[in-house]
Amino acid sequence: MQKSSITVKGQVTIPASIRRKFGLQRGDKVLFKEEGNKIYLQPVQDRVEAAFGIITPSKSATLEEMDEAVKKRAGR
Repeated sequence: MQKSSITVKGQVTIPASIRRKFGLQRGDKVLFKEEGNKIYLQPVQDRVEAAFGIITPSKSATLEEMDEAVKKRAGR
C-alpha cells in the first residue's frame, strides 16, 4: 500500500509504480468509486486502443469493397 498527500487544490499524485502498472499517462481519466467508508480509484479506458478486439467481423472485405461501401453510404 502506498501513500499520497492531498494538495491545497484537492489534487492527489498517483505513485509512479501504480501509474506504470496500470498504464496511466498524463491526461488519462480515472473514476472515483465510494463503497461504505472507502474510496476506490479506477482507470477509465477511453482510448481507441482500449476498444481493439471488442468487435469481431462476420466476414472480411477488400480495401476496394470498403471504399465502395463508404462511397455508397456517403451518397445517401
